[in-house]
Amino acid sequence: MYLTLSNRLREALTAHIREKYGVELPVVLERPPKIEMGEAASPVCFELAKRLKRAPRQIAQEIANGLAPVAGIARVEVAGGGYLNAYFDRGAFWAAALVQKDSAVHKPEKIIVEHTSINPNKAAHIGHVRNAVLGDTMARTLRGAGYNVQVQNYIDNTGVQVADVVIAFLVMEKRTPVSVKMMAMEPRFDYLCWDLYAAATAFFAEDKVRAAALRGATLRAIEEGRGEEAEVAEVVADSIVGFHLRTMARLGIHYELLARESEILHLHFWDAAFAKLKESGAIYLATSGKMAGCWVMPWKDEEKEGVNTEVTEAGSTEDTEKKEEDEENSQDKIIVRSNGTVTYVGKDYQFQERSWGAGFWSACGYRL
Repeated sequence: MYLTLSNRLREALTAHIREKYGVELPVVLERPPKIEMGEAASPVCFELAKRLKRAPRQIAQEIANGLAPVAGIARVEVAGGGYLNAYFDRGAFWAAALVQKDSAVHKPEKIIVEHTSINPNKAAHIGHVRNAVLGDTMARTLRGAGYNVQVQNYIDNTGVQVADVVIAFLVMEKRTPVSVKMMAMEPRFDYLCWDLYAAATAFFAEDKVRAAALRGATLRAIEEGRGEEAEVAEVVADSIVGFHLRTMARLGIHYELLARESEILHLHFWDAAFAKLKESGAIYLATSGKMAGCWVMPWKDEEKEGVNTEVTEAGSTEDTEKKEEDEENSQDKIIVRSNGTVTYVGKDYQFQERSWGAGFWSACGYRL
């Protein structure tokens, strides 16, 4: 509908300029930076001013006053030094858009729209809701155009954020899995976890070595689905996802699929993806620098080989080379941490591979 009204306005301006000034000019339309300035704007008066040797704003005012009514355009105003800003008749616009929706030809292509994807460790905030509304608007627009749309919500239920809340419950609060289950029945459990997450962040900042050890052990237990850590993680994530879904339902936002990250690991999808990544040379095992022991996807195309570098003393050549190597590798992506846990990037690669199949790897430039 926007293109229909834009073309209609362009044709009206072209005809008016031809009739009034005897000039044939291509009329360019742009979208103003703010909706308050209208839905379409044209700088045509600046080019016309060069031909007529007159002020562009004066010409713009003449056109705005003399232009015949254009169906679907509420008004045309002059802005700045000579822009013509058009305001659509929004009532007519949406009425016509609904007619187009009802008459849209069904298309066989399936389109997946993934949105929301909030970490299940806290309540949804306004930024999360904004992203969900944008995603839902895209899904509705595509459905209106006749596409078969499936909306997916990716649930990162094995990530660091969930692990932090688990540590807050088990280590900081000394809770048992049963007590956490009882707390999860409370109406504001998502906000309670949010406060615990903030407290855990401060707790980890006190001792980074302790933080790394706790996070590493907790993440591994969650990924392997064992122990109290995995039990509490499941309770926290499932409960908070429920809060998120109820929040979105109040906005009329729904999903066809909830893709849980834990399934990627527990169904061993990641194992197959990890083997493919290594076989294709898409990742390498770093043996030196700050990424030592990690499986890494290089930023640059060339294959990297880990080189063990021994630092003998401060300021030595080896130390300088190590620093330069760390800086060079700063944009490389860690896929598997040195403690064996998989990063979000690694899990996301597997999720996309399952969604796209072999075509995903081809699109990434890898031949498997």
